[in-house]
Amino acid sequence: MKTLRQRIFGPAALSFPTWAYLLFFFIIPVALVIWYSFGYKPDQFTTYATDQLSFDRYAEAADPTFLSTFVATLRISVVGTLLCLVIAVPFAYWLAVKVPARRRGLMLALVLVPFWTNFLVRTLGWQVILSPEGFVSHFMQFAGMIDGPLAVLYTRTAVQIGVVYNYLPLMILPLFVAMDRAGVSLREASNDLGAGRWRTLFQVTLPMAAPGIASGCLLVYIPLMGDYITASVLGGAQGSMVGQLVAAQFNAAQNWALGAAMAVVLMLLILATVAIVGAVVLVLQRIIRAGRRVEIVPVNATTAPVNATTAPVNATTVGEQP
Repeated sequence: MKTLRQRIFGPAALSFPTWAYLLFFFIIPVALVIWYSFGYKPDQFTTYATDQLSFDRYAEAADPTFLSTFVATLRISVVGTLLCLVIAVPFAYWLAVKVPARRRGLMLALVLVPFWTNFLVRTLGWQVILSPEGFVSHFMQFAGMIDGPLAVLYTRTAVQIGVVYNYLPLMILPLFVAMDRAGVSLREASNDLGAGRWRTLFQVTLPMAAPGIASGCLLVYIPLMGDYITASVLGGAQGSMVGQLVAAQFNAAQNWALGAAMAVVLMLLILATVAIVGAVVLVLQRIIRAGRRVEIVPVNATTAPVNATTAPVNATTVGEQP
């Protein structure tokens, strides 16, 4: 049996930085947020108090005014994740299958170029592009596509465009890795067995890339739900998201208990959505596998000798023909 000294200074100590990181930067902060969410704001000059715990702050967070923002955030996140997936799948397939291996590094670097600049600067760039006085507005008016200045900025549409642009590389990278690992040999084997390009894509490449699709959706959906900068820069009053509500309660209203309750509701909403989608995917996988299952019919032991004896007879019969 290992002693305490062996447990602390043994090989298990190598994982100490990971546990320490999770403890001090995730478990303790989340526990404090949950603890504050049961408190209240005692007076105008105090941010929170926890001497009387209750669920009243959660009832306030479920107010129809705040609830509409939660619903809008969920809609923006789901639509943004699906748009990123639709755009990333053909691009990752082209990058993994069509682009020569010597040029893939350059293409991946181009995908990562937006990450070389600050998140806020990139979002401000879209503010310039979507401005009523921007070049897109002038071009669309010149082409006769719109009658007046472009009225997209500070709306939910502008937020949707911004989140798709900001989170698209997080979807492309895991998809590219998954499709690249699918291997050329499997696709060539599918073609050799008579499957066309589309059938190979849907029955070989995409099923092999399923772990990458799941990873990409999680990498995009989870941070997108808590996005604060994109909604603040491009959304305005019409495109507000939950991140802005939480920040407003902590900074402007100084009501930490209500802000913590909103943050907990946001985390529960993310976990519930991921659990529901995961359950649906597992059920669909089982249905698809059940549809593809091939029943192996056992060979009748009494039939085999009869066929064996029949074969020479047939051979003899064939040999007697002129």
